[in-house]
Amino acid sequence: MPTDVIVPTLGESIKQAVLLKWLKTEGQAVSADELLVTLETDKANVDIPSPSAGVVRPARKEGESVAVGEVIARIEEGAGTTAPAKPQVASASAGAAPASAKTVLEDLSPAVRALVMENNLDAKAISATGPGGRLTKQDVQAHLAAREAKAAPAKAPEKPPVEKAAEKPKEVTPPPATPVPAQVAPATPPPPPPAPAKPAPGFDAKGLRREPISKIRKRIAETMVQAQHTAAILTTFNEIDMSAIIELRARYKDRFQEAHGVGLGFMSFFVRGVVLALREYQRVNAFIEGEEIVFHNYVNLGIAVSTDRGLAVPVLRNVQDMGLARIESEIKRLAQATRDGKLGLEELSGATFTITNGGVFGSLLSTPILTPPQSGILGMHAIQKRPVVVMTRSKSAA
Repeated sequence: MPTDVIVPTLGESIKQAVLLKWLKTEGQAVSADELLVTLETDKANVDIPSPSAGVVRPARKEGESVAVGEVIARIEEGAGTTAPAKPQVASASAGAAPASAKTVLEDLSPAVRALVMENNLDAKAISATGPGGRLTKQDVQAHLAAREAKAAPAKAPEKPPVEKAAEKPKEVTPPPATPVPAQVAPATPPPPPPAPAKPAPGFDAKGLRREPISKIRKRIAETMVQAQHTAAILTTFNEIDMSAIIELRARYKDRFQEAHGVGLGFMSFFVRGVVLALREYQRVNAFIEGEEIVFHNYVNLGIAVSTDRGLAVPVLRNVQDMGLARIESEIKRLAQATRDGKLGLEELSGATFTITNGGVFGSLLSTPILTPPQSGILGMHAIQKRPVVVMTRSKSAA
């Protein structure tokens, strides 16, 4: 009997997803627990394994929206075809058959595929830098820019004309002037109209470029608008002296690396500071539910990470029990998994407080937006050296 492939529960409040890519296509053989399809939610990409072995019969197409609990394929008994070899990112060896253009295009995301087809490009000829050798939108834009620069003819610098030394004319007494009838100068023809500017790579003749909004970016926008409409948001700005932490880190970072196998950054100090502050000011680590304030006796700390798909906030669970080394290791693991799109949904939900670091982009001040139902968020910014007045208490005054 055939086995239905059903969209599983994808996390709290997630009811729909987009069928991003079939990893096995119509008629191909699949093993039990082998990855079958990738779904895109508003929090992360999720790979769904096959529930049984057999032949794949997809019921939905790539790019379509699917609901939790919906049947998206069936696995029939029997032996199917084997999956074709994936095209290599590096140049193929001599004699190897190149992958068809259709096969390459099917492996691209919708936005990248549209950009490739719009500019009539060969996706195999573009260097890919994305995770797992995937082609990204930035790769295509860089290829277009390089092609444009190569096509522009190089203009040789014009040499200034060599002027001959003028001989000093001899003084001659001019003859008496003879009246000459006035002549009308010929009219100067109008300049030709300027040639229309060539559209920039990826843009149409009107200077516009369109691409679909990913579910993650759409969800970020909806959450921000919801927070601004439902929460009384107040931002306060404070400066701190980082010199002691900078000195401490410089003194111990080498020994820390040798002992724990991970670098000692500033973020672990900030995380420990947040834990101590939330322990003292417990209402900031709480949320409002109806007529009650609900307190947490733990800290699940969300840490904002910027990716090419949008902003993601992986969660450090029970961070109050972690030391500096464990915090640094977890931050490194979660940040890399976020950028690779390999985070589990449980690692993207349940935060009770959030830290975001605009300082990595050079920001000096900003007003980060709450993530409901959290009551607070800490925004950190650039560290700068500048002269300040430090007031000290003299011994005589003591």
